[in-house]
Amino acid sequence: MGIPVIEQAKIQAQVLVPLVKALQAELGKERANALVRKTLGDVYRRLGEQWWRAKESTHVGENMALAFASFAKGDAVEYSVRAQSQDTYEIDVTGCRYAQFYKELGEPELGFLLVCSSDFPFAEGFGSDIKLTRTQTIMQGASHCDFRYRRQKD
Repeated sequence: MGIPVIEQAKIQAQVLVPLVKALQAELGKERANALVRKTLGDVYRRLGEQWWRAKESTHVGENMALAFASFAKGDAVEYSVRAQSQDTYEIDVTGCRYAQFYKELGEPELGFLLVCSSDFPFAEGFGSDIKLTRTQTIMQGASHCDFRYRRQKD
């Protein structure tokens, strides 16, 4: 069954939070965050590619429903589906234990960098025709996260 993603994130935070803080102290916040974003972006883009290829469908709604079910294991997120079709998947995340965890650590900004920033490169791994739009996150203080996945038509 594997370890829920929320538990993986908590384990990773034990190493990544002190590492990122050390990088910020050494390189400056802006440079360190850019380096972390690029490095983790490359990792999550490859994970997105592998994940999408492993699916037997190109159905955006179906595949993203499976992805969010995985991210939500262990009561990690509460969300409602606004739209789901062959070419779209739109949800609002209204409860987020990832954000709660980083808030309890006193590091919501690092939570955004280490968790939320991975959403876009992960989606890029699905192919150039799948686009994610998200204008707000709970991690940054909003009431909800608004994920909108859409297949771009030529």
